[in-house]
Amino acid sequence: MKPLLFLLFLFSNSLYPVFSQSNLLESVKKNPDEARNLCNKFREFNSKGDSASSIEVVKYVANKKKLTPVNAEIFSIYVIGLHCPDIF
Repeated sequence: MKPLLFLLFLFSNSLYPVFSQSNLLESVKKNPDEARNLCNKFREFNSKGDSASSIEVVKYVANKKKLTPVNAEIFSIYVIGLHCPDIF
């Protein structure tokens, strides 16, 4: 019985990042105005020579959206892909 519970635990934890990424994508889709505002902030960072994947930008997004750095980077990629492909 214990091995079965352990396997279920491992399986459920392995799906968490997938659900988390899906929620991030849905968040971007449901809030286009917020995403466009973030695009403008990315443009500000770009004008200073910082890319959207720089540590400073990831920290900014993580703090603003209360995300982990990994999820902040994923969120940024979704925002850029859907709303501001001109960002580097």
